[in-house]
Amino acid sequence: MHDDELDISVEIVQQLILDQFPEWSHEVVEQIKSDGTVNAIYRIGTSQAARFPLRASDPSLVAAELQREASAMRELLAVCPFPAPVPIAMGRPGHHYPLPWTVQSWLAGEVATPDGCAHSEEFAKDVGELIRALRSAPTRGRCFTGTGRGGRLTDSDNWLDTCFRESREILDVRSLRALWAQFRALPRTQADVMTHSDLIPANLLVRDGRLSGVLDTGGFSPSDPALDLIAAWHLFDVEARSIFRDALGTGLPEWQRGAAWAFEQAMGLVWYYETSNPGMAQLGRSTLARIADDAELSRTLPTIR
Repeated sequence: MHDDELDISVEIVQQLILDQFPEWSHEVVEQIKSDGTVNAIYRIGTSQAARFPLRASDPSLVAAELQREASAMRELLAVCPFPAPVPIAMGRPGHHYPLPWTVQSWLAGEVATPDGCAHSEEFAKDVGELIRALRSAPTRGRCFTGTGRGGRLTDSDNWLDTCFRESREILDVRSLRALWAQFRALPRTQADVMTHSDLIPANLLVRDGRLSGVLDTGGFSPSDPALDLIAAWHLFDVEARSIFRDALGTGLPEWQRGAAWAFEQAMGLVWYYETSNPGMAQLGRSTLARIADDAELSRTLPTIR
């Protein structure tokens, strides 16, 4: 998927465990197939999962990021009403793998899909409950400090220009540029709240049609309250989106910004993963279609002349 992607295999993981965590060396190691783009996931026995960063980087920087993620995971656990992974250990660079890596608890459940719960009122209510709970966590004076999703929409202009350029042969770029011009003009008056920051289907687990777990929680941090509303456009069709919105009591300006953040993410998914990760590319396409087909957005977004 990436030019700087690292090689990793079951055999490498088994040796790393033997060398660094011999108490788990008797456990079966299984690679978990997913559409994930940041980490390779390997299940250790029945109760643990090892996560290996996929892209080459400075090991000291990776270690600092993994420690930050573990802290964020614990902070989310304190308020999350649904099961979420618990940090267990951090591994070192070793046998044919050059970076630190982590072990966390394994959660059972099926990974959500863009269409699997698209009409589910109960699942929409569950995701709304999740977001309300995450927003209840105190920011403790922190605010968004990045330059991507969750800050100012206009900070994504350069990234969207790249996406439009790379998408010329696969998407209707003219209409998408016009839509981004409307999105980037949206105002924001709300203060930052705590957000999951990446509520795509792959980070939500489903059991019997209900939300059963939340994954990839290391991004829990302050940002635009609308950021977690990307779930509405990644997961739900019109009726379920309405249930989700009502569950949160979301007003129109915040709702529009949520669509804008989903648009920003989806535009990158399509061209970047078109051949290397078709599942992620298809998520981008379905999300863009939901946004483009939404009658309220078409009627209420600012007119750009």
